[in-house]
Amino acid sequence: MNVLVVNSGSSSLKFQLIATDLERIEQQQDDRICRGEIEGIGGQAIVRIQARSQPAQTFTASLADVAPALQYLIRYLTSDRSGVSEIRSAADVHAVGHRVVHGGELFEQSALIDDQVLKGIEDCIDLAPLHNPNNIKGILAARELFGQAVPQVAVFDTAFHHSLPEQSYLYALPYHLYRRHRIRRYGFHGTSHRYVAFRYRALRGLTREQTHIITLHLGNGCSAAALRAGSSVDTSMGMTPLEGLVMGTRSGDLDPAIVNVIARKEGLSPSEVDALLNTQSGLLGISGLTNDMRELQAELKEHDDRRVRLAIDIFCHRARKYIGAFLASMGGADAVIFTGGIGENSPDIRARICSGMEWAGLLLDAAKNRGTVGREGKISDDHSTLLAYAIPTDEELLIARDTVRVILGEPHPS
Repeated sequence: MNVLVVNSGSSSLKFQLIATDLERIEQQQDDRICRGEIEGIGGQAIVRIQARSQPAQTFTASLADVAPALQYLIRYLTSDRSGVSEIRSAADVHAVGHRVVHGGELFEQSALIDDQVLKGIEDCIDLAPLHNPNNIKGILAARELFGQAVPQVAVFDTAFHHSLPEQSYLYALPYHLYRRHRIRRYGFHGTSHRYVAFRYRALRGLTREQTHIITLHLGNGCSAAALRAGSSVDTSMGMTPLEGLVMGTRSGDLDPAIVNVIARKEGLSPSEVDALLNTQSGLLGISGLTNDMRELQAELKEHDDRRVRLAIDIFCHRARKYIGAFLASMGGADAVIFTGGIGENSPDIRARICSGMEWAGLLLDAAKNRGTVGREGKISDDHSTLLAYAIPTDEELLIARDTVRVILGEPHPS
């Protein structure tokens, strides 16, 4: 089954085309046919496509919206230029899997998209006004292009965290606010946390019930999750992706009273403060330079800039703080897993986060840590009682697999 995995943003469309079925899933032999991204939708967009191990191709196209972007993609893939022999027409796409950010309390697992499911995603727009509308655009664009006969599946960032107990997901607010408006912690990056937990089990030959870990998804967006017996029991992101760790442009945890202070002293509306906390804070806000950790590390090495050092220190301090908090709340863990662009590729940040964690039995092996970049591997010392691993995430693969399972009516394990 050729599954087109779609992640539709406000001005971007990330995609992968993956050939998979139940037998390939069982044998871990899914075929990644191509991947890429269309950025700058709404104007002169930049299109990047890579077919298997071939060199990536980059070009531009005038694309007004998601629907013409998706149409352009399929036209290109079916052309001789693409190098994708499996797709000769739109009919060769057998299913579409969508990343959907917020499923609220409605969706505890991935779902086959029909009008009722689409209405449920729309009902969650209040919870994710920056994300769900764009996800819906991607669904409608695929429906228009492929027709109703091609099944589509929604895979929700929030679904994995439905196992959170009440003491983890409820805020200490008047309870009627939860009952009326469902104000609670939902958690995000669930597909990533779920995937790396699966890979950790595979690497160590463990069952789901034997999986007691803390997972750190560190990229431009960052979150931590505590998994006991393979289920999420606590996580750092909250009702929205703003809460928790320091991120590229998001503040993470702060005193709620700060919102009114900023609004009053800066003369900003609530929506403007919300935008400031989401798009102008985090690494970017502290450093005053960039939200890209690679650029910050290079700047620190070359110029030892004080604010750059401060941004990195705060980022690592917050992550270390959450590891300690989750170790306490879940009664200990067996391993800490690093994933995401920073977690997979920055040995220095991993070392900074783990520094001072000897009290918990966490000791990194410096050589293993330095040598594990962009690949799976154990990075802790052989004498460490709390293990550490770096495991690249693969949310698109998990979305493709869930799409197959949902369509065939198979249970989709965590």
